[in-house]
Amino acid sequence: MNSESSPSIGVSFAGNIGEKIPLMNRRRQMFDYFTRMFGNSSTVSEETSKDGYVEFGNIGEATSGRTLGPFAGVFAPVCLSMFSAMLFLRVGFVVGNAGLIETLFQFAIAYTIIVFTVMSVCAISTNGAVEGGGAYFMISRTLGPELGGSIGTLFFLANIVSSALCLTGCVEGLIDNFGESGYLMPKDSYILNDGHWWRFTYTSSLNFLNLLICLIGATLFAKTTVIIFAIVVICLLSSVISFFLKSPLQIEVPAANTFVNQTNATVLLNYTGFSLTTFTENLGPKFGNDYTSNNIAVTFSTVFGVLFCGVTGILAGANMSGNLKNPSYSIPRGTLGGVLFTFISYIALSILVAATCSRDLLQENYVFLMPINIWPPFTSIGILTATFSASLSCLIGSSRVLEALAKDRIYGRLLQFVNYGVWHSNPIAAVLFSWLLVQLILFIGSLNLIAQLNSILFLLAYVALNLTCLGLDLTSAPNFRPSFKYFSAWTCSFGLMGSVIMMFVINPFYASTSFGLCLLLILLLHFFSPCEASEWGSISQALIFHQVRKYLLLLDPRKNHIKFWRPQMLLMVANPRSSCPTITFINDLKKSGLFVLGHVKVDKVETNLDYTDKSISSWLTLVDHVKVKAFVELTVANSVREGLHHLVRLSGMGAMKPNTVVLGFYDNKVPLDYFTRLDSVYKTSLFQGLTTNEEKFPLRLPNEEKHLSTSEFVSMICDIFLMHKNICICRHFDLYNKTDIVKNIKYKYIDVWPVNFFGPSMNDAYDTSSLFMLQLSCIIKMIAVYKKHILRVHLLNTIDIQSQRVQLKQLLSTLRIKASIHEVTEWSQIDLTTLDSDINTYISRVNKLIKNQCAETAICFVYLPMPKELRGSDLQNVSYLNSLTDLTNNLPPTVLVHGVSSVTSTTL
Repeated sequence: MNSESSPSIGVSFAGNIGEKIPLMNRRRQMFDYFTRMFGNSSTVSEETSKDGYVEFGNIGEATSGRTLGPFAGVFAPVCLSMFSAMLFLRVGFVVGNAGLIETLFQFAIAYTIIVFTVMSVCAISTNGAVEGGGAYFMISRTLGPELGGSIGTLFFLANIVSSALCLTGCVEGLIDNFGESGYLMPKDSYILNDGHWWRFTYTSSLNFLNLLICLIGATLFAKTTVIIFAIVVICLLSSVISFFLKSPLQIEVPAANTFVNQTNATVLLNYTGFSLTTFTENLGPKFGNDYTSNNIAVTFSTVFGVLFCGVTGILAGANMSGNLKNPSYSIPRGTLGGVLFTFISYIALSILVAATCSRDLLQENYVFLMPINIWPPFTSIGILTATFSASLSCLIGSSRVLEALAKDRIYGRLLQFVNYGVWHSNPIAAVLFSWLLVQLILFIGSLNLIAQLNSILFLLAYVALNLTCLGLDLTSAPNFRPSFKYFSAWTCSFGLMGSVIMMFVINPFYASTSFGLCLLLILLLHFFSPCEASEWGSISQALIFHQVRKYLLLLDPRKNHIKFWRPQMLLMVANPRSSCPTITFINDLKKSGLFVLGHVKVDKVETNLDYTDKSISSWLTLVDHVKVKAFVELTVANSVREGLHHLVRLSGMGAMKPNTVVLGFYDNKVPLDYFTRLDSVYKTSLFQGLTTNEEKFPLRLPNEEKHLSTSEFVSMICDIFLMHKNICICRHFDLYNKTDIVKNIKYKYIDVWPVNFFGPSMNDAYDTSSLFMLQLSCIIKMIAVYKKHILRVHLLNTIDIQSQRVQLKQLLSTLRIKASIHEVTEWSQIDLTTLDSDINTYISRVNKLIKNQCAETAICFVYLPMPKELRGSDLQNVSYLNSLTDLTNNLPPTVLVHGVSSVTSTTL
C-alpha cells in the first residue's frame, strides 16, 4: 500500500524575524507563521509600511477591541470592586464588634489569602494568551470542562450574589440619606419610605436600571470606570481628612435601627475625636447585635464574612481580559497594585475609626461616616457611586461568564438561548437571565446575610484558582513557564488551605453546600456534558501522567510476588468489527489488570511509518464504544507473526507488561459485522464512511485471501510459549452474548476441563495449565453477570476415582475456589489406545463427550496442549490445528488455555 502524500509541516525563512520581507511574496506567509506560533491573529500586530513592506510589532500589541491598560482596565475595577459596600458602610461594623486588634488580624488573614491567590492568578495569566472570560477562561482551560465548568458556574453565581449585595448596600445608603431622619434631609421630612418591602422595591428599581444600562451602554460604563474611581477616592480622602478636622459631637441613632429606637426618647451616640481612651476601649472585641438582620447576635464568623466580601474583587481586572491591550502585563501589575491600595485604605480607616468613635456609635450606626464628614454629601456620593458601580460591574461580569459557558457548550442545549440572544456583540439573553437571578437574591434583604454567601462563593473560586496553579506547578509541565515568578507550590497551597478553612469559619452550612453543589456539577458535566476538552487541555491528564510515571518507576518487576498476580492480557484483534464479543469477555477476564488490544497491519513497513498516528483515534473511539478499559497497541509488519513479536515484546511499560496473550481461533467462518447487525448490542454508525474506502475497519471478503496461514498461526502459539507467556485461544465467541447469559435461565455452569486430551495423565489437574484455568474461571465467576452460575470442575473417571475426588477437593479448598466436582463416567468408554493409532476417532469421541456435558454451559475452559514439535513442519502444524478444531467443534464459547508460570498462592 502506498502512503499518502503528506503536506508540508514547516516554513523556513531566509532572514531574521525582525527583518523586512517583501510584501507580495511573504506577507501572508509570515502572518500565518506568527499565528501558528502564538495562538490566534489577535495576538500579533501587523502593519504595512509605506515602501511596501510588512513590519511586525511586539507580540501582544493592541488589536481591535483591546484598548485598556493596567490602570483603567485592572487597577480601577479591582479597587472599586473591593471597596463596594464595605468601605463606607461596614468598616465601623467590623471595628465596633471585633475591636481594632482582631480587625487587623482578620484583614491580615483575608489579605494573606488574597495575595497568595493573586500570585496564582498572575502566574496563570502570564503563561499564555488570556482571552475573554477572565477567571473562568483561566480555570476551564487548565482544569478541563468538568472542573472548569462547575467552578465557572459557581463563579457566575458569586457575581450574581455580589451584585445583589452592592445593590442592598446602595439602598441602605439611600435610606440613611433620604429616608426618615436622613442625614441629607431637613428634620421631620423625608423622600423615601423605609421597610422591608420598600427596600426590596428600591433594590429592584436599581437592578432594573442596571439592566437598562447593560442592554444599552455597557461599553460606555467600562470607559467611565476611571472617573468613577476618582470620585470614590475623593470621597475617601474627604472622610480621612474629616477625622482630623471634625470636633467631638453627638450623633443620633439612624431610623433604620428600630431596636434602639423602640422608645420615643432620642438616643445619642458619641464621636469623641482622637482620644486615647476611645482608642483603648476599641482595641478588644465586644460583639453586639446586627440591627439590619433582625438584631441577631454578631460573632467572629459574621464579622469575617462581612469583611471578606470587601476584598473579593481581585478578579475584576482578570474579567476584563477581553478588553485589555496586554492581559499578561496588565493583570499582575493592576491587580497587585489594587490589592495594596485597598489594604492601605482599609487599615488606615480602621485605625482612624478606632481612635475617634465610641463603641456604641460603631455598633448602632453603620453610616456614621456621613455626619462626621466635613461635607456629608461626600460620603453619600461615595456610598452610592461605589456600590452602584460595583453592582453594575458584577452584573456585566456575570453575564459575560454565562456567555462564555454557553459558547463553550458546557451545558449543551441548556444554555443555547444565550448564544441566540446576542445583538451587536451584546449578550442580551445572558444579561436578562443574570438580572433575573439578582432579583431573586434581593429577597434575602440583609446586606450582612448576603455578604456571607458572597464570601463563600468567591472563596470557592479562589480555591479553584490556587488548585489550578498548584497542579500546574506540581506537574512540572514544560509549557508552564509564566513570566510572573513570585509564586511557588507553597504560596498556592497556603492560598488553597486558607480559602477552604475560612469558608467553614464563615458559615459551615454554606461552605458544605457549595462544595456539594460543585461536586454534583462536576459529576453531571462529566457524564452528560457534550463539551470536548481536546483543544483546552486538562490538568487532570498532566497530574495523572506525573503520578503514573512516578509509580511505574516504583513498580519493580523483580519484586513481583505470586500472591499479587493478576492477568495482564494482550488480545490480538484481526478486525474489531467481528471481535466485539471477545473484546468484552477479555475485559471481564482481566480482573483490574492490564488489557491491551493489539493489531498488526501486514504491509511494507517503510511506506506505513505513520500508520499508528493515523489509526489510533479510530481504535480509541472503539474502546469508548465497546466500553472496555483497554490500551491500544498497533504495529506494521511484513507478517502477522512478526507483528506479534513486536507487540509481545514492546506492549506495556516497566512491570506493567502483558503476561497472557489471547488469540482468536483460526477457522473458515465468515466474520460477522457487529457494527451493522440489527440484533447486535454493538450496532453503531461511528465507523461508517461516506464511501467504502472511508469505512473504518473494513472486513475481509469471503473470497479474499487471509494474511495468516494455518502453519503461521500454530507457529505463533509456539512463539508465545517460547516467549514465556500464558496462552488463551477463544473459539465460538460469535455465540457469546452477555445480555442473553443474564436473562436466559438455560445457562447454569462455567465448565473447567483440567485434562490434556492429547496426552492425559493422572497429574493433569494439578499442573500449571490447569491451575491457570482454575484461576481464570474463578476470576470470571467474580463478575456480577456470572455470580449465579456454578463453577464446575470435571473429574474424569480414572482408576482411583475416590482418591482423585478427595485430592481435587483439597486443592480447591486450599485455593479458596468455590466449585463443584463433576465426575464424567463416560470417559471410561473412550479407548485411549486410539490416541496414537486413530487420533481423529479419539478426538471426535472426546468432543462428543464434552458436548454432552455442555448443554447448560455459558463458558467452557479447556486445556490447551502444546504441539509435540515446537518447530514442526507445516504438515505437523496443520495436523495440530485440525485436532484443536475437532476437539472444540460445536461447543459453547470456549477458551483453550495453556499456562507457563504459577499464578496461584496458598499463603497469606
